[in-house]
Amino acid sequence: MNVSEATIETATRALQRDGYIVIEGLMSADTCQRAHEEISEILRSASFGHNSFLGHRTRRVFGLLARTRSLDEIVIDPLMLGLLDSVLDQYQLCVSTAIEIHPEEMAQTLHADDGIYPLPTSLGPLTVNSMWALDDFTEENGATRLVPRSHLRPEKRVRDPQNEVVAAMPAGSALIYLGSLWHGGGANRSDQPRLGVVIEYARSWLRPQENLGLIYPPELVRGLPSRLQELLGYNLYEPFLGYVDGKHPRELLA
Repeated sequence: MNVSEATIETATRALQRDGYIVIEGLMSADTCQRAHEEISEILRSASFGHNSFLGHRTRRVFGLLARTRSLDEIVIDPLMLGLLDSVLDQYQLCVSTAIEIHPEEMAQTLHADDGIYPLPTSLGPLTVNSMWALDDFTEENGATRLVPRSHLRPEKRVRDPQNEVVAAMPAGSALIYLGSLWHGGGANRSDQPRLGVVIEYARSWLRPQENLGLIYPPELVRGLPSRLQELLGYNLYEPFLGYVDGKHPRELLA
């Protein structure tokens, strides 16, 4: 689906039906180029992973929004937030990670992101993830693999690669998928690395994977757009989950 064709309603229906959607052109060319340049520089000092899940030929940088401002506009993209409003209601950042898969990397084990939460599937979607392509994603260079509609299965830990598809997409696209959908990084059989950025959101009453309070202190968040501040943990899940000294956490930024 091209960004010019996408609406919150059509994207929500596709996401709930298939568990994922690809929106081409959701990131501007200028933003994509700037993000690629800044994040590539950050990754120069990153080490390769140390196990099969993180990848022996994959570099990652965590807490990415504390290191670059090049991604701010995609984190609060109106279409993205409208989709999240429909699926999660109240939510905050859960993870922000750069992932650079290098040549000779093997395919990642299929997994569901919300499997880390020991909660029943009857609660509905717990997380929504987005993979933003800073390079063209192809089957050859390690594009994300997905099992369509696997989010509809009642058991989170059942692995079944049948009907697996590859989310090939041009740079500037966003792959958006539910946390209960089975997926994994692909094998890179090309001669160039492929770079993507994961931005994951979780319901506000869940503890996020990354410790937002330590990664994003007030001196870093002060001055950012108010909606981004809220997503970085400076917000309440009504009536008072997440307060600081009995007050709304935005008071720390005053």
